[in-house]
Amino acid sequence: MRILPELTPENTAFWTGGERGELRITFCEACDRAIHPPELTCPVCLDRKTTLRAVAGTGTIYSFTINRQQWAPDMVVPFALAVVDLDDAPGVRITARLIEVDLDAVAIGDRVEVLFEQCGTIWFPLFRPQA
Repeated sequence: MRILPELTPENTAFWTGGERGELRITFCEACDRAIHPPELTCPVCLDRKTTLRAVAGTGTIYSFTINRQQWAPDMVVPFALAVVDLDDAPGVRITARLIEVDLDAVAIGDRVEVLFEQCGTIWFPLFRPQA
């Protein structure tokens, strides 16, 4: 069983966008900066006008780890967890599980694409090798 995030005005669109197959990232309308984790105020220019955009969900593995320790009774191991640099949201890195991968072949720089896993009202982003 996954621990679900608490939905807030700032993060609801991110956690529910997967229902429509969309990875939604907040952007500042004034300076066009991608903001993640989502916030209502731009941390760079402090403007309060932000907007949500569906991004392509493609990116590059910046870092990763292979978890082999079962630290919860229902946890299936091993699995890969990656930090992904998103292509069309400069400066944004998403941490998510990698699926459909050979755990011994995962490498920094690999190209990946997003897909989603539903858990209640939450849609967790996952990444797999880019088609």
